Amino acid sequence: IDSPEAQAGTPNIMLGRSPERNREIDLICDIIRMAGEVGVRALRYNMNLVGILRTDQVRGRGGSLNSAFRWEEADKSAPMTSAGRVSEDEYWERLDYFLERVVPVATEHRVQLACHPHDPRTPPGYKGVDRVLGTVEGMQKFVQLHESPYHGITLCQGSFSEMLEEPSVEIFDVIRWFGSRKKIFNVHFRNIRGKALDFFETFPDEGSVDMHRALLTYKEVGYEYMLQPDHVLMMSGPNANGGAFAYAFGYIRGLMDAIGEAGD
Repeated sequence: IDSPEAQAGTPNIMLGRSPERNREIDLICDIIRMAGEVGVRALRYNMNLVGILRTDQVRGRGGSLNSAFRWEEADKSAPMTSAGRVSEDEYWERLDYFLERVVPVATEHRVQLACHPHDPRTPPGYKGVDRVLGTVEGMQKFVQLHESPYHGITLCQGSFSEMLEEPSVEIFDVIRWFGSRKKIFNVHFRNIRGKALDFFETFPDEGSVDMHRALLTYKEVGYEYMLQPDHVLMMSGPNANGGAFAYAFGYIRGLMDAIGEAGD
């Protein structure tokens, strides 16, 4: 579910249309049941009406092209999505309606639901939508609705850093809050330089966040699942993404070796 226009299979869940959304939720519950039957541990999903927002790319290290979002460059007159104006209360009603029906199924079949936050945080009402999962407080409220050990998040470290005024300082307590409650089911291990409403993505070793310290914090809270590269940069050469993914995987493995966490 990425935007009303892109939700070919399940648009009515986020548009709040009944009874159509009930049929779509039934379909998702069937997917959860099938995942449980074949042993899939977790399902990552998102609850977006706007999708990922970026402004013009910037040049980075080695001539890379880095994705960026700078509110001062954003089109403030951008039209609403087909969802129209969606207030904070309306957004929470749609999330609650969904969770009330899917979390019991996930709990019964022991499938972790790992919701991805909104990327990036935007001022309320931009493109007609109050993006309630674009703040730390919103994500904290979200995981406490319909409490279950199978209801949690993908901690996209880049997206959470994009919510903060001082990500180099604040991100570690974000990891601790969700990790100590066992709500982190997946990690997108990426870095940014900047802060909320003014940032660009970077190679993992050159952003605002100390990634070694971040990995130690995941270890501190007992996180035991995947660390995934995410949003890699565009590099020169015949495989612009492949080289950047290889670098990110190698960097993660190197950090894990450094703290003694890499397996055979």
